[in-house]
Amino acid sequence: MNSPADTSRVTSAKIVIAGGFGVGKTTLVGSVSEITPLTTEAIMTSASEGVDDNNLVPDKATTTVAMDFGRITIDQDLILYLFGTPGQTRFWFMWDELVRGAIGAIVLVDTRRLADCFSVIDFFEHRKLPYLVAVNCFDGKQLHELNDIRDALQISHDVPVMYTDARNRESTKQVLIKLVEYVLSMRRTRTVGVH
Repeated sequence: MNSPADTSRVTSAKIVIAGGFGVGKTTLVGSVSEITPLTTEAIMTSASEGVDDNNLVPDKATTTVAMDFGRITIDQDLILYLFGTPGQTRFWFMWDELVRGAIGAIVLVDTRRLADCFSVIDFFEHRKLPYLVAVNCFDGKQLHELNDIRDALQISHDVPVMYTDARNRESTKQVLIKLVEYVLSMRRTRTVGVH
């Protein structure tokens, strides 16, 4: 006799994907989600001229105005719910709600616009939310060494920094797995330090 799957052991966790405008957050969520992702993409209009700088992403015609949402089952015991943030600072008033209950965050970086992620990193550090930095390799090009990026961002050596391709499911899945491992190791370290 077959018994139903034991759902009492399934754990779910919330992950936030953040970064600057046009860095690939929506693409990352879409590439890895096992469900059709919910997106809140809106067509960019002339109202965004002078507000959103799309010089380095001139073909970008839409932008996230609230959030992206996706889901991935990492293994039979772990489901991750993915929440992509809007990149423009004018929508950052939503970030506090989007990060509520998250176990960690991915800061997606475009090295052509590294300055765009300083305030994102500050946001997570101020809230003591574990994060990793994922360098989106546009067109598969790794323009800078990871240690150089870490130094430029002035982040702690324990924060993982890794390359990814936001369009590639396996690549983004590896980033998610690395973040979960990092969060678990931080929690173990805190627990050991308490005893």
